[in-house]
Order: sequence, then C-alpha cells, then structure tokens
Amino acid sequence: MMRPAKWGFWMFATAALCVACQAAEAPSARQLPPPATSETDTMTHHASAVFAGGCFWGVQSIFQHVRGVTATRAGYDGGARADATYETVSTGGTGHAESVEVEYDPTVVSYGTLMRLFFSVALDPTQVNRQFPDVGSQYRSVLFVRNQEQAEAARTYIRQLDETHVFARPIATQIVPDHGFFPAEEEHQNFAERNPGNPYILTYDC
Repeated sequence: MMRPAKWGFWMFATAALCVACQAAEAPSARQLPPPATSETDTMTHHASAVFAGGCFWGVQSIFQHVRGVTATRAGYDGGARADATYETVSTGGTGHAESVEVEYDPTVVSYGTLMRLFFSVALDPTQVNRQFPDVGSQYRSVLFVRNQEQAEAARTYIRQLDETHVFARPIATQIVPDHGFFPAEEEHQNFAERNPGNPYILTYDC
C-alpha cells in the first residue's frame, strides 16, 4: 500500500531540490565527531537498539549496510496502545513513531557508531515531528534506549554535538526508554532494497 502523503508531495518536488535541501541541513558522516562514550562490554556478541527518524524505509536501508549489524526490522515504537499497524500509526494518534530495530554485534560495531551514522546520514535531527516531506509525531526523531548504558551514551553524544555546534540548530532527538517495538507489515520490510526505483526512495534515500 502506498503512502498518500509521500506520493502527493512527489508531484510538487524535484529530486535535485530535495538532494540540495538534505545537503544543506545535515553534515556528512565524516564531519561528525565520534561519540565520547559507548558500550564497554565487548564480550557480548548480541545487542539491539531502536532508532526513529522519519520514514522507516530509508532508516532501515542505512543500517542494513553496516558491518556488524546482523538484522534490521522496520516497525513502530513509543505508543501507548498495545498494538500498532501502519493504518493506525499513520493517523498520528497512537503515539507511535516509525522506527527501526537494529540487532548488532558490539564486538564489531558499537552503539556509538550506530548513533553517529543515525545523526549524520539518516535524518536532520534538528527537526521536530517531521523529516523532510513527512509531517507528524509518527515521524519524530527518537532514540528508544534499551538499557542504562545506551541512555547515557545517547545523552552524552547529543550534548557533545550540541556543544560543538555541528548542526545549526539544537538537536531535537528524544531519548526514551523502549517499552515495546512492533514489527511493521511485510510490505514495509526491506522496502528500499526491494524498490530501488521507487520515486520516494530515489529522492530521499538513495
């Protein structure tokens, strides 16, 4: 099922303009400093984290190509309801955000590195309740942390980025304990990989 908001916007935007906007808003990964803190337990070979940063199609596609990431799932997190579907979340009334659950091997890639990619590639973290053409609380920027170590690393890195003024405006990304991730429908899983010629993917994610 296609997204009305995304396809409506496509009628009024050009790929060149959108790419230029992204380049002006977000620095490249090489411009962001590495996090000052991250996991210290490198004896564990499995960990997971949840990232929300606008449309989950693109966010998932970024983490899928990271060495050390073992699995990704598009889904919904942060809502008060005991379930979540694309139809209900799209109303903006459930409290959920489009999210991506990332499973990774901390001995290969750290949570800090995943955060660095998230802030430098996946989104403009200074936007509130939107990412580019997608508007609403379901597109807000959130780090859904699953333990105290992730929470502390997230707080420290956001403070670090704000203090160094890497972005022109303060980072709006929330840090919220993860209380329940719901996988999205199959049609949304690996969407960018399966639909590389999709106009939305070409404009915002390629």
